[in-house]
Amino acid sequence: MCGIIGITGHAAAVDGVVAGLRRLEYRGYDSAGVVTTDPEGLRVVKRAGKLDNLAGALDGQPLSASTALGHTRWATHGEPSDRNAHPHLDPSGRVAIVHNGIIENYQTLKAELGDVRFASDTDSEVVAHLIAEQLTASSTAATAADGTPDLLAAVRAVVARLEGAYALCVVAADDPETLVVAKHEAPLIVAQAEGVGYCASDVAALIEHTNEVAALLDGQFARITPQGIEVVDVDGVPATPHAYTVDWDLAAAEKQGYDHFMLKEIHEQPQAVADTLLDRLNAPAPGLPPRLQLDELRIDEGEFSRIDKVFILACGTSLHAGMVGKLAIEHWAGIPVDVEVASEFRYRDPIVDPHTLVIAISQSGETIDTIAGAAHARNQRAPVIALTNVVGSTLAREADGGLYTHAGPEVAVASTKAFTTQIVGCLLLGLYFGQARGRVYSSEVADILERFDRVPDALREVLELDGQLRELAQRYHDVDYTMFIGRHAGLPIAMEGALKLKEISYLHAEAFPAGEMKHGPIALIEPGSLVVALAPAGHVFGKMVSNIQEVRARGASVLAIGTAGSTAALTEHADDVLTLPEPPHELAGPILSVVPLQLFSYHVATLRGEDVDQPRNLAKTVTVE
Repeated sequence: MCGIIGITGHAAAVDGVVAGLRRLEYRGYDSAGVVTTDPEGLRVVKRAGKLDNLAGALDGQPLSASTALGHTRWATHGEPSDRNAHPHLDPSGRVAIVHNGIIENYQTLKAELGDVRFASDTDSEVVAHLIAEQLTASSTAATAADGTPDLLAAVRAVVARLEGAYALCVVAADDPETLVVAKHEAPLIVAQAEGVGYCASDVAALIEHTNEVAALLDGQFARITPQGIEVVDVDGVPATPHAYTVDWDLAAAEKQGYDHFMLKEIHEQPQAVADTLLDRLNAPAPGLPPRLQLDELRIDEGEFSRIDKVFILACGTSLHAGMVGKLAIEHWAGIPVDVEVASEFRYRDPIVDPHTLVIAISQSGETIDTIAGAAHARNQRAPVIALTNVVGSTLAREADGGLYTHAGPEVAVASTKAFTTQIVGCLLLGLYFGQARGRVYSSEVADILERFDRVPDALREVLELDGQLRELAQRYHDVDYTMFIGRHAGLPIAMEGALKLKEISYLHAEAFPAGEMKHGPIALIEPGSLVVALAPAGHVFGKMVSNIQEVRARGASVLAIGTAGSTAALTEHADDVLTLPEPPHELAGPILSVVPLQLFSYHVATLRGEDVDQPRNLAKTVTVE
């Protein structure tokens, strides 16, 4: 979850590192720190709290060096504090490390070090001690051909003893222009541009400098100097990382006049949806009708005729998109689908075989639980398709096929445009499977996609409700309890709406299938409660009206989200009604109906004075279990 950036060979390396940390702060903001190398040795400045605290400290004691390494932390071992902030040094001050991940056997390793003094409560610090021990020992394994200490060899020797997940970056006073990095189950990229070497957790940190990057694979190490990058495997044999070109620029990662990244990203949804839908139909050969195609597919389309079960694996917001995917695949492909919490999937002995298809959804493509669930499925010889926003991500590389959402960078921790584009991706996958299994004709696919092409304009209409939603937030921002209810395609959106409200405003919010209220949750309703009801026109609208009447009878206020065909009937049953345009297809409705809930949550949180971009205790990319 933490963010790492390293720069070597740049006169203003510290400034570059701090700027990179600002673009990585969504990965964690419990503390931040920087280490530099200069003729006097390693110099560290680190502070608890958000990055501004570190920036203020650097103003008071500026660091100047051509090599610098920075870290922004999401705390796992040890409370957020100055002493637990990264970078961590060994007692001699010879080696400094930053780490993203968890070292599971750190207590055993600490015990093996004996009476060595530790300056933090973290699992990470032990790595700095072990590397320094290797260098001090001048063992053959950690010595270059000329007999001088070899930092890369020392890191390789120590990593062989580690258990857990890690992206590590190391600097040593003895080799001040070198960064050494190691990667296992946590993202890490490297790059070289104009005589400067870089490493980072995410391309957002480096996009100011280059869009040509390489993602290290598990078990790879790199020595980064101003002269170049050397990548090797666990045995020290030269290895090749996954190189790719980033297709967005620095402007996409900036606020561009919006008060918050979240608000900017809400307003980017029409374009993001349009980009995800772009150029999906292609003729397989001259004279043949066009067919829907995925971005990458390393299995034959005919294999889908043998699939008899689908699992969708995801976490958090992506899980709610997967629930829409279940509806789409079962509707168009006629295959039974289970949507699974990825962190639980491999621990319950799921029945998976070569006739099972697994769809893994992750905005970053680096969500460790989703990657591990997909790996479990592949070990059972099941094909895996990734739905992700990041080209070159671990999930995209390890899947048998994929579909990219083309949402661009999403900086706010609370997901908005990534979610709506994931829904689009799920709809496309449902259509694709229906096409591959011969249940949806090419002409039908073309017609449905033409209808989907109207969604971006409909989204622009929804965004015009922003003023009305601000007024509703003013009315309800102090409500202690909010229940979201929905049916069919409205249920995933109710769940997403509750998640958005609780994660950025810290108010108590829950979501339930509307028909399940009478089986328990309605006991929570009392005068002063707010119920947000997803009630578009459609085959379950009459049932939703009955459920709204049930909560109104218990004294709750009701905010109903309807469509042009349902709001007239809703006005006599709800305190407030929002009217959305009719979706071009019922399964596209969730793309439109989630946007008012995003805006409502945003305005509630800002009225309460909360930090909507960086909510407490959360991070954007979950790379630890």
